[in-house]
Amino acid sequence: MRIGIGYDVHELVFDRKLVLGGVTIPFEKGLLAHSDGDVLVHSICDALLGAAGLGDIGEHFPDSALTYKNIYSMELLSRTKDMITAKGYYVVNVDSVIIAQAPKLAAYRQSMQNNIAHVLHIPPSDVNIKATTTEGLGIFGRGEAIGAKTVALIEKNSNVA
Repeated sequence: MRIGIGYDVHELVFDRKLVLGGVTIPFEKGLLAHSDGDVLVHSICDALLGAAGLGDIGEHFPDSALTYKNIYSMELLSRTKDMITAKGYYVVNVDSVIIAQAPKLAAYRQSMQNNIAHVLHIPPSDVNIKATTTEGLGIFGRGEAIGAKTVALIEKNSNVA
């Protein structure tokens, strides 16, 4: 078994969709990024890549590449899963926390978990997503950004040398 951690943060801006866990959430701001800005999925990708010893999301999907301009981050997650599978691993579980003062995310958690589980080929019960505020403190509390942290566990496929 191997464990990895991931972290991502993006600035909230007007005239962008807010996408978290592959779910478009109604909100007056979205996340500024080269891709769709899905900090939750980006943190999961980093955790999985780290667990497999494959570096980080910026190495594989650089924001300098036009190929990834406005890409749906669930596609990045699918490609990340393929990379760890090629290295002989499978995902055991992921545990994430989204850091945001607003919007409230409880109503979207299950959809996020289902989307992520589907791409990773694991049961939704093996994807845990939490949300927290910072009680008005810092960039998150002032509504300037949304961040996410993830821990992921992977295991070597016994059928692969």
